[in-house]
Amino acid sequence: MAKYERYFQGDFDTVLERIHNGILSGSFSASYEDGSDFAGGGARCAVRVYERYSAMGGNRVSLNVMLTGVGEELFLSAITSGGSQAMFFKINTFGEEAFLDCLREIAEQA
Repeated sequence: MAKYERYFQGDFDTVLERIHNGILSGSFSASYEDGSDFAGGGARCAVRVYERYSAMGGNRVSLNVMLTGVGEELFLSAITSGGSQAMFFKINTFGEEAFLDCLREIAEQA
């Protein structure tokens, strides 16, 4: 498991669209699995789940993204999972890190 979090300012819809398009175009095997949106009390929250194939691990890796915002104040949290091949402890998490690096590059440009 790998995690990335960031507070920043920006337009919620623009950032969410940039993240979505960037993840899907960042890997030919990336897919959008599902999502959920909430708005209330001046706050917004979007949760997105993506998967892609990790050639290094020979398995699929998931990326869970949550973007919350109040006005221009945004918080992004992303967590990967599924990249390990071991039964009792995690080894070979390169696929998780690589998937998170893709998101990190997109978020740092926001």
